[in-house]
Amino acid sequence: MEKLLYPACFYPCEELTGFTVVVPDLPGCVSEGRSLQEAIEMGIDAASGWVLDEIEEGRPIPPSSKLEDVKADEKPGGFVNLLMLDMDAYAEKYGEKAVRKNLTIPAWLNTFAEANNINFSKVLQDAFLSIYNKQPTATTL
Repeated sequence: MEKLLYPACFYPCEELTGFTVVVPDLPGCVSEGRSLQEAIEMGIDAASGWVLDEIEEGRPIPPSSKLEDVKADEKPGGFVNLLMLDMDAYAEKYGEKAVRKNLTIPAWLNTFAEANNINFSKVLQDAFLSIYNKQPTATTL
């Protein structure tokens, strides 16, 4: 899938510093950040999550409006900017959709697993989750 572009409206927050982000083509897709950079990042994350849900549910992805057709409300300081969504990278990191993988194991192990009704996918998922959960967590500075 190629990268997607959606126009987003940015508005200065009324009570706190930062910006609220609204993506008009994705109903209900709203986020905010304490700075413009964080607002852009949060807007991309929210829009990517919104689109990924549609993809995983088998629904069509809404088309993007032309940048010039989207206008920020007449709130002071509002403006429109594009958000670029890299759906392949986002789905790889956060997607729930199952991915088929081929694997090779010794014949005797296959015979044992089948005789004991062992679910290959479940065993592999559990093993990967165990390894994943033992990884040190990244800290933010």
